Amino acid sequence: MRRTSARGPDAAGRERVLILSAGVGAGHNSAAAALQQACSARADIDEVQVLDVLQVSSVLYRTLLGKGYFVLVEDLPWLVEWGYDVNDRPFRRRGPIDPWTRVNALPVIDAIKRFRPTAIVCTHFLPAQLLASLLLRGVIDARTAVVTTDYDFQGLWLTGAFHALFLAREEGRVELMALGLPPDRVAVTGIPIAAQLNVSPARYTNEPPMLLISAGATGDDYAVSVVRQTLHMRSSFTATVLCGRNSALRQRIEQLVAPAGDRYRVLGLTAEMPQLLSRADLFVGKPGGLSASECMAAGLPMVLVNPIPGQEVRNGDYLIEQGAAVRCNTPATIGWKIDELLREPGRLQRMQAAARGTGRPNAAADVLTGLLDGPSRPLVVTRAAQKTILTESERRVVASDLTGPSSLVRVVDLAGSSTVALLRAEELGDLQKRYATPNGDLVLRGGGALMSLRGEERRLLRAILRGDDALPVRVERPSPPPRILPAGPAVHDP
Repeated sequence: MRRTSARGPDAAGRERVLILSAGVGAGHNSAAAALQQACSARADIDEVQVLDVLQVSSVLYRTLLGKGYFVLVEDLPWLVEWGYDVNDRPFRRRGPIDPWTRVNALPVIDAIKRFRPTAIVCTHFLPAQLLASLLLRGVIDARTAVVTTDYDFQGLWLTGAFHALFLAREEGRVELMALGLPPDRVAVTGIPIAAQLNVSPARYTNEPPMLLISAGATGDDYAVSVVRQTLHMRSSFTATVLCGRNSALRQRIEQLVAPAGDRYRVLGLTAEMPQLLSRADLFVGKPGGLSASECMAAGLPMVLVNPIPGQEVRNGDYLIEQGAAVRCNTPATIGWKIDELLREPGRLQRMQAAARGTGRPNAAADVLTGLLDGPSRPLVVTRAAQKTILTESERRVVASDLTGPSSLVRVVDLAGSSTVALLRAEELGDLQKRYATPNGDLVLRGGGALMSLRGEERRLLRAILRGDDALPVRVERPSPPPRILPAGPAVHDP
C-alpha cells in the first residue's frame, strides 16, 4: 500500500484536516461539524474535509451498525447495557481489525490517500481503531486525535496508537492515568459543539419559565406521554416542543396540546436551536452527549427522560452530580417533577449556574489547538502493555502499583519531552539489549534493520521513528495518582 506522506504542514505552514465520524445517531456527526466550523476560524488550516465512514461502507455494514443499534435500544435495552459494560474494559480487543471491518474500511483508506491530510480527527471509535492500525503499519504520518462524545469514558475509544485523546471531563483523565496512560497524551476539552453566534439576549426573567422539550429523539409514544403530563402541571410555564423530522409525531402533539392555546409551540426541524437554548429555562429530553453539552454551554439545566442504557445513563449521572439536571424515571410523574423544581425558591437559578459551570463552549477550538500544537510523534501502546492494562483494570489495580516483568514503563522522546511508547518492563529489557549506548543511554534506531525485527518491535519503531534514523529517549515509570492529605486539627486563636 502506498504510504501517505504528510508528516506536517506544507512549506507555507498550512494544515489539511480530515475529520472522520460515523452516523450512529446524530451526535458523532454533530461533533464533526463543530470541528469543521472551528477549522474555518484558523488561518493555518488550508482545507478541511468531513467523512462519515458508514456512508462509504457497504449497505449491510451501514445498516447493521447504524439502524441495528437503535433497534436494540428500542427492543432489547438490557442487551445494549450489557454490551456497553462488556466493551467498557480497556483493550478488550488487542488483535488486528477483523476482516469484515477491514474490507469496509478500504474506501476510507482510499479517501485518506486522496486527501493527504496532515491531521486526522475521529469523533467515533470505529475510525479511531482504523487509524491506529494505519499508524502502526506506517501507512499514514498525519497527527491523529480521538475525541470522545460522551461524558463518561468507554474503553472502546482507547486504541493502540494515537497522538492525542480528548475527553469530556477530568474524571476520565484520572482514570486513564491510573491505567498507565501518560498525562501528556490525554487532555480534557469537553465535547465539541457548534459555536453559538448571533444568539438573542438571555432568558426573560419577567416571563413564565420556558420548557424546551425534545420529543423527536425520545420515541413517539414516550414523547407523547411526556408532553401529556406537562398539561397537568400547576406552575405557570410556556413550552416549545421539538419534533425534528418526525412529522407524524408533530401532528400528534399539535392535536394533544391544541386545547392549551398558545402555551405550547410545536416545531419540526428548526434552525432556531441557538436562540431556543438561550431563551429556555429548562430542557426536557434525553442526555445524549452533544445535546447535553449544548445545554451546559447555554447554561440550560435538564430534566432527563428515557436515557439509552450505557452512555446516556452515565451522562445523566454526571449532570445530576454537577447539580445541573434531575432525572425522571417514568413519564407519569414528569409534570410533578418539574412542578417541584419550579416551586422551590432559587432551585432553577442554582441549576442554571451549575450548568454554566459545567459547559465548555470552546471545546472544538481547544481540540484543534491541542492536536496541531501537540507532539508530532504518536504514542504507541504495545499489545503486551494493552494486556497488562486490561488484566489489571479487571483486578482494580492502578499502574503505579505494578511490579515485575508485566509492569508498565513509558518511553519519552528527549527532544520533544513527549511519551512515545507505553510497554511492559520485559519489553524494555529487549530494547535496552539492542539499543543501549556504551554510556547507558537509550537510542532507538531504524533504517534497514527494521525488517529483521519481530513484528511488534518493528511496528513500534516504524510508528514512532517516522522515517528518522535515530531517536534518543529516556524511560519513566507511571507516577502514582495524586493523594489528598487529610486535614489537620482545627487551630483556634486564643
